[in-house]
Amino acid sequence: MTSYGYRRPDVVITGIGMVTPSGADTSTAWKAACAGQSAGAADPRLAGLGVDFSCAVSGFDPELVLGGDARRMDPFTQFAIAAARAAVADAAPTDGSWDTARTGVVLGTAVGGQGTWEEQGQRLRDRGPRAVNPLTVPKAIGNIAAGSVAMNLGLHGPSLTLSTACAAGTTALGYALDLLRAGRCDVVLAGGTEAAVTPLVSTAFDRLKALSRRGVDPSGASRPFDEHRDGFVLGEGAAVLVLERADDAKARGRRAYARVLGYGASSDAHHLTAPDPDGRCAQLAVRLALEDAQVDAADVTLVNAHATSTPQGDAVEAGLIERVFGRNTAVTSTKGVTGHMLGAAGAVEAAFTALSIEQGVIPPTANFQAPGPGIAEIDIVHGAPRHAPVSVAVSNSFGFGGHNAVLVLGSA
Repeated sequence: MTSYGYRRPDVVITGIGMVTPSGADTSTAWKAACAGQSAGAADPRLAGLGVDFSCAVSGFDPELVLGGDARRMDPFTQFAIAAARAAVADAAPTDGSWDTARTGVVLGTAVGGQGTWEEQGQRLRDRGPRAVNPLTVPKAIGNIAAGSVAMNLGLHGPSLTLSTACAAGTTALGYALDLLRAGRCDVVLAGGTEAAVTPLVSTAFDRLKALSRRGVDPSGASRPFDEHRDGFVLGEGAAVLVLERADDAKARGRRAYARVLGYGASSDAHHLTAPDPDGRCAQLAVRLALEDAQVDAADVTLVNAHATSTPQGDAVEAGLIERVFGRNTAVTSTKGVTGHMLGAAGAVEAAFTALSIEQGVIPPTANFQAPGPGIAEIDIVHGAPRHAPVSVAVSNSFGFGGHNAVLVLGSA
């Protein structure tokens, strides 16, 4: 293990806010995850396309949360602000307890305001330049969700967006950890947001043969590690977590969900979309995260896998889990419930992992029945939630372009 010449501050999660396909608030989303209730269903936005179903956010009224301002925002910004507000309310800062100049925002996204670009492109083609909304750019650019969260909450610390494809939410949390350790911020709102369930994105992923075509059974289409998996199901939504130093949280009497022990990242440098088949660089990210956390693989009791329900990706990840953690560490993938939320996925999965640590409950891998070919012999939680203490957990995220990001969380 690395020896540090100074005492690193402990960083904890004190607030969680979620808007997901399995629930538009944290409590509902968590209950659905523990019940293994898949959100997959036919989606009118995708009607007539090769894949016409998704895991869509339901029960979310942006105007109820944001008022008339919602009409000037792409859904990926709406989701982010709603999740951030909920996270701050959950963290319950007393008036004046946070210095807004030292409170930052770090969000991840893969595609940003894609729906706005598609809508306005159609207007340009059908009706000409004057039909294009003058607010198109500030609605759609990738950084605007983080900027809008800062504006909405009056936060003046660093505000930025990171894009590492489907690893973006986890990358954002890792960067937030660094900001707190370095003393550049006292509080960071970190997570991911995505609203990419659009005709073009769905069709593009389908053309890559990345999506499930289980249209006769949408709720059973996202099935991580299962022998009948045939691709992922597009999801959408956001999760924002409040990170702060443990001493500060204790001073204001706030109990934490979990500690953020470590973070690791690497690059496959192998292929635009496919993982390195031997998983060696994803494994490197796991090893770096464990080293940063100063824990051994044997200490880990839960792995929240990236496992998207693709044939190759799930097999590669199962192999690295077996090599690093053996066959007895509990493994789950909550994407069976939420689908693949792209840049928001890692943040949602970190939130679920923190809740597993706090409550001693591991959600089942929805739709998993039997391991598919090439899936290593690992302990995949399925069928029902598992009630067991979780002291140290790992959350994996891997993205197109070879981005690997891994968090280690522990009991507070």
